[in-house]
Amino acid sequence: MNKIPLLFPALIVLASFGAAGDDHIVDVTLPVLSAEAEAGVALFGRNCSICHGTNGSGSEKGPPLIHRIYEPGHHADLAFVSAIRNGTRAHHWPYGDMEPVEGLSLAEIQSIITFVREVQVANGIE
Repeated sequence: MNKIPLLFPALIVLASFGAAGDDHIVDVTLPVLSAEAEAGVALFGRNCSICHGTNGSGSEKGPPLIHRIYEPGHHADLAFVSAIRNGTRAHHWPYGDMEPVEGLSLAEIQSIITFVREVQVANGIE
Protein backbone atom coordinates (compact mmCIF):
# COMPACT_ATOMS: atom_id res chain seq x y z
CA MET A 1 0.00 0.00 0.00
CA ASN A 2 1.28 3.47 -0.87
CA LYS A 3 1.67 5.51 2.34
CA ILE A 4 2.29 8.86 0.63
CA PRO A 5 -1.44 9.77 0.41
CA LEU A 6 -1.71 9.32 4.19
CA LEU A 7 1.34 11.46 4.87
CA PHE A 8 -0.05 14.65 3.32
CA PRO A 9 -3.16 14.92 5.57
CA ALA A 10 -1.01 14.14 8.61
CA LEU A 11 1.36 16.98 7.73
CA ILE A 12 -1.56 19.39 7.36
CA VAL A 13 -2.87 18.45 10.81
CA LEU A 14 0.58 18.87 12.38
CA ALA A 15 1.06 22.22 10.67
CA SER A 16 -2.27 23.48 12.01
CA PHE A 17 -1.23 22.61 15.56
CA GLY A 18 2.03 24.41 15.05
CA ALA A 19 0.31 27.48 13.67
CA ALA A 20 -2.02 27.75 16.64
CA GLY A 21 0.81 27.02 19.05
CA ASP A 22 2.97 29.84 17.71
CA ASP A 23 0.81 32.44 19.41
CA HIS A 24 -0.47 30.53 22.40
CA ILE A 25 1.15 32.99 24.83
CA VAL A 26 0.95 36.69 24.02
CA ASP A 27 2.36 39.86 25.55
CA VAL A 28 -0.34 41.77 27.38
CA THR A 29 -0.38 45.46 28.26
CA LEU A 30 -2.56 46.21 31.28
CA PRO A 31 -4.51 49.47 31.20
CA VAL A 32 -5.92 51.45 34.10
CA LEU A 33 -9.07 49.44 34.79
CA SER A 34 -12.59 50.44 35.74
CA ALA A 35 -13.88 49.40 39.18
CA GLU A 36 -15.87 46.51 37.65
CA ALA A 37 -12.83 45.27 35.73
CA GLU A 38 -10.72 45.50 38.91
CA ALA A 39 -13.22 43.16 40.59
CA GLY A 40 -12.82 40.85 37.59
CA VAL A 41 -9.01 40.70 37.99
CA ALA A 42 -9.18 38.71 41.24
CA LEU A 43 -11.97 36.48 39.93
CA PHE A 44 -10.03 35.82 36.73
CA GLY A 45 -6.92 35.01 38.76
CA ARG A 46 -8.78 32.45 40.88
CA ASN A 47 -10.91 30.87 38.17
CA CYS A 48 -9.40 31.39 34.72
CA SER A 49 -5.67 32.09 34.85
CA ILE A 50 -4.68 28.45 35.48
CA CYS A 51 -5.53 27.77 31.84
CA HIS A 52 -5.78 31.19 30.18
CA GLY A 53 -2.63 32.61 31.79
CA THR A 54 -1.93 35.75 33.75
CA ASN A 55 -4.16 38.55 32.48
CA GLY A 56 -5.47 36.31 29.68
CA SER A 57 -2.07 35.93 28.00
CA GLY A 58 -2.50 32.18 27.44
CA SER A 59 -0.58 29.19 28.76
CA GLU A 60 0.38 25.67 27.83
CA LYS A 61 -3.09 24.62 29.09
CA GLY A 62 -5.33 27.14 27.35
CA PRO A 63 -5.51 29.89 24.73
CA PRO A 64 -4.94 33.59 25.23
CA LEU A 65 -8.14 35.58 25.59
CA ILE A 66 -6.26 38.73 24.60
CA HIS A 67 -6.30 37.60 21.00
CA ARG A 68 -8.18 38.68 17.87
CA ILE A 69 -10.10 35.38 17.87
CA TYR A 70 -11.93 36.57 20.99
CA GLU A 71 -12.82 40.05 19.73
CA PRO A 72 -16.46 40.93 20.52
CA GLY A 73 -17.54 40.59 16.89
CA HIS A 74 -16.47 36.94 16.86
CA HIS A 75 -17.02 35.89 20.49
CA ALA A 76 -19.71 38.08 22.04
CA ASP A 77 -20.03 38.42 25.80
CA LEU A 78 -22.78 35.79 25.76
CA ALA A 79 -20.27 33.29 24.33
CA PHE A 80 -18.06 33.88 27.38
CA VAL A 81 -21.05 33.42 29.71
CA SER A 82 -21.96 30.17 27.97
CA ALA A 83 -18.39 28.86 28.04
CA ILE A 84 -18.03 29.63 31.74
CA ARG A 85 -21.39 28.16 32.73
CA ASN A 86 -21.58 25.21 30.33
CA GLY A 87 -18.05 24.60 29.13
CA THR A 88 -17.30 24.56 25.43
CA ARG A 89 -15.91 22.28 22.78
CA ALA A 90 -12.47 23.04 21.41
CA HIS A 91 -12.90 24.87 18.12
CA HIS A 92 -10.00 27.27 17.52
CA TRP A 93 -7.07 25.82 19.44
CA PRO A 94 -5.60 22.36 20.11
CA TYR A 95 -6.11 22.45 23.91
CA GLY A 96 -9.19 20.29 24.20
CA ASP A 97 -12.61 21.10 25.55
CA MET A 98 -13.16 23.64 28.33
CA GLU A 99 -14.98 22.39 31.41
CA PRO A 100 -17.64 24.58 33.06
CA VAL A 101 -16.45 26.85 35.86
CA GLU A 102 -18.57 26.21 38.94
CA GLY A 103 -19.64 28.67 41.60
CA LEU A 104 -19.62 32.01 39.76
CA SER A 105 -22.64 34.30 39.79
CA LEU A 106 -23.70 36.14 36.66
CA ALA A 107 -22.41 39.39 38.22
CA GLU A 108 -19.00 37.78 38.83
CA ILE A 109 -18.91 36.44 35.27
CA GLN A 110 -19.73 39.93 33.99
CA SER A 111 -16.83 41.36 36.02
CA ILE A 112 -14.48 38.82 34.43
CA ILE A 113 -15.78 39.69 30.96
CA THR A 114 -15.39 43.42 31.65
CA PHE A 115 -11.79 42.80 32.71
CA VAL A 116 -11.05 40.77 29.57
CA ARG A 117 -12.73 43.32 27.28
CA GLU A 118 -10.87 46.30 28.79
CA VAL A 119 -7.54 44.50 28.45
CA GLN A 120 -8.42 43.53 24.87
CA VAL A 121 -9.10 47.17 23.97
CA ALA A 122 -5.79 48.23 25.56
CA ASN A 123 -4.10 45.69 23.31
CA GLY A 124 -5.78 46.78 20.08
CA ILE A 125 -8.59 44.21 20.04
CA GLU A 126 -12.00 45.85 19.63
